[in-house]
Amino acid sequence: MTDILLNRPPRRDRIPRVVWTLGFVSLFMDLSSEIVHGLLPVFLTMTLGVSVAFVGLIDGIDESTAAIAEVCPGYISDRLAQRKPLILLGYGLAALSKPMFPLAGAAFATIAGAIMLTRHR
Repeated sequence: MTDILLNRPPRRDRIPRVVWTLGFVSLFMDLSSEIVHGLLPVFLTMTLGVSVAFVGLIDGIDESTAAIAEVCPGYISDRLAQRKPLILLGYGLAALSKPMFPLAGAAFATIAGAIMLTRHR
């Protein structure tokens, strides 16, 4: 009633805590992924001795896999009508894949798997 008397617009509902939490989780996961992927070509070429063409091959496989895989989670999410398990799975896999880079050694499957898990949750 005081809002009407003071000629203020009505107070809006607060943003739920879950929305804030997911927003910050998404921000930090994206930030960490961008840092990793910015340094990844240098790590692959300088530390592991991979050729630039091989780095391009890994990136091409990553992009094509992401394009194909983007369809499935949306369909599954619509069918399940529960987003939380898929969100936890996606962010969990992305978080677990970050330590795989320094532990990868020269194994192509480990590096490629870590790239795909980190980037496409």
